[in-house]
Order: sequence, then C-alpha cells, then structure tokens
Amino acid sequence: MESHLTHEMELSKKYEEILKKRTSLLQEMESLNEKHKNKKKQQAMDSEAAVKRNAELLHDLQKIENHLKTRSLPHPEIVSLETRYWASVEEKIPEWEPFLLGRGPTPVRDGDKSHRKTRRKKGSSQDSPHTYCDQFASSLQPKNWNMIIFAVS
Repeated sequence: MESHLTHEMELSKKYEEILKKRTSLLQEMESLNEKHKNKKKQQAMDSEAAVKRNAELLHDLQKIENHLKTRSLPHPEIVSLETRYWASVEEKIPEWEPFLLGRGPTPVRDGDKSHRKTRRKKGSSQDSPHTYCDQFASSLQPKNWNMIIFAVS
C-alpha cells in the first residue's frame, strides 16, 4: 500500500507541475497574442499614415502639373538665348571632354592666353595696396574724383 501512496504522491506532484507549466504557457501565449495585436495595430496606423502621405504627395504633384500646364512660356528671346547657349555647350563638349574626365589639360586657344591671369611673386611692388589705389585713381576721369572715399586702416 505504501507503494501506491508514493505513486499517488508522485502523480500528484507531476500533475501540479503540469498545471504550473500549463499556466505559464497560457500566460506566455496571452502575452504573445497581445504583442501580435499591438503589432497589427501599429502596422495599421503606419499604413494609414502612408496612405495619407501618398495622397498629399499625389495632390502636390497634381498642383505642380497644373501649374506647369498653365504657366506662360518664356519670352522668345530668352528661349533663343537658351537654345544658342546649349548648342554652344554641346559644340564644345568634345574639346573639353578630356579635361572634364581628368585626362588632359584645360583647352586654351592662342587668343585666350593673353586673358589668363599671371601670377606675381610675393613682395613685388605690384602687391602694394597703394599701387592698386594709384592704378584705380589714374583710371578715373576728373569728374569722378568727388565720388571716391578713401579708407585708412
């Protein structure tokens, strides 16, 4: 009989362990279910926000499209200048392509060399502020002398 009693005790302990495990598994499943519901709610909110954002973007694009359709065309002279400019750029591309790709020097024509700035050595008399002022003043005509303001630093 004692063996039945010990066997009953063991079964009772196992039953309690099973009940504890079942309770913990139920709690875990409830927790996971709550997390899943929260995740679905968040996804629904994100989806609504995306739909709203997309609708606003579509509305903005439609407004821009309508604006572009209704705007007046630029003046014919501006269109002509722009066309000539881009034609000139396209004409010069083969000449400038090696330079732009970093494979060659800047294309310079013989006539353009005279327009390049020449480097002066530091300390030369041409670097003096007084020289610049004198050169500027000598280029002015006498009627403009009253408009010159000299600042002494």
